[in-house]
Amino acid sequence: MANDMNGADLTPAELTVEDVTLSFGGIKALQSVSFTAKAGQITALIGPNGAGKTSVFNCISGFYRPSSGRVLLDGQDVTGLRPPKRAVLGMARSFQNIALFRGMTVLDNIKLGRHGHMKTNLLQAFVYAGRAAREEEELRREVEERIIDFLEIDHIRNMPVSVLSYGLQKRVELARALAMRPRILLLDEPVAGMNREETEDMARFILDVKEEWGISILMVEHDMGLVMDISDHVSVLNFGKVIAQGLPAEVQADPHVAEAYLGSGDPAALMKRLAAERAA
Repeated sequence: MANDMNGADLTPAELTVEDVTLSFGGIKALQSVSFTAKAGQITALIGPNGAGKTSVFNCISGFYRPSSGRVLLDGQDVTGLRPPKRAVLGMARSFQNIALFRGMTVLDNIKLGRHGHMKTNLLQAFVYAGRAAREEEELRREVEERIIDFLEIDHIRNMPVSVLSYGLQKRVELARALAMRPRILLLDEPVAGMNREETEDMARFILDVKEEWGISILMVEHDMGLVMDISDHVSVLNFGKVIAQGLPAEVQADPHVAEAYLGSGDPAALMKRLAAERAA
């Protein structure tokens, strides 16, 4: 069991997607999708473009309601809960397209991640005394002493997000998700659009989130080299169905995965492509 600096329970959560089907009119975006992101592990959800990965994420985080099936967090059915309720239970998400407030500073963007956990009522917040002042001071201390130092962004803490490079903006978005005190972190393409150095930095931070913070991670990512290097378990989607699951090495060797990505069921060709991507 992991605890944060203020004693809150951050025990890593297990997430189960159970026979989830999602339809838009007569089109089935997802068909009986099932997999488990085990507590304390990095689970990757991969697949070609249009495979249904973002639809799964939207069902897990509460933006879509599945046509059938369930989403379970540590055995609790959260399928009918709205996103803020899931956040309170320990689920945090980053987005494929950066969703920061560009006119606000890095520090203020990160602090917004804690909004759903604040106990202060409107009057207390307006007066800014007593509990409101204590909560604000506790939050600022935690963000500054733990999250900002951890992600090595102290030098940009007071800068507006709009002036930052893309890679730093993605790091700030991760910081905001960590400020939510998650038990499971949903990362939607965390290294999309990054150069090699930025990708390596983000990979290091993701591994450290698992090892040092004790947080479960479910990740959608197109960078197959990254997925194979840092994941404990991989689930593969194609046309809204799970076609393979297992350890990274097992998934690489699955002919169904090679066929989905390359159009031919040759695992050796897929491994050759991955090796080329790593060397690039």
